[in-house]
Amino acid sequence: MSKRKRGSEAARQPPAPHGSWRVRYHPKARAEADAVPEQERKAIDNAVDKLASLGPTLPFPHSSKVMGDPGGSLRELRPRAGRSPWRCIYERIGDVYVIGAVAPEAQKDKAGFDSAVSAAKARLAEIER
Repeated sequence: MSKRKRGSEAARQPPAPHGSWRVRYHPKARAEADAVPEQERKAIDNAVDKLASLGPTLPFPHSSKVMGDPGGSLRELRPRAGRSPWRCIYERIGDVYVIGAVAPEAQKDKAGFDSAVSAAKARLAEIER
């Protein structure tokens, strides 16, 4: 049995929950994420990892309901606990979270955010349920 150093990064990480969640990108959303500046792409990747680990228990400010989707099931993944200028618009389909679009933050670019929400709705509707 190997010993961990006290206070090491691995020792401080909580254990992964049983049954991690799968997170997938719609191909167009993947292309949008790839076009984001590298530093922000890393923040998106970290947020996606949190969603994969915590699934529906991922709390605010990391995830929240999309305000422009009344009665809908769209959520926004908020990298850097909402401090990133980017959002991933996603929905749970069965046991998988599917990212339908990557959007600019609504307060900085409302038209861009609304356009991405519309694109995510259309793209996610293409997926078999």
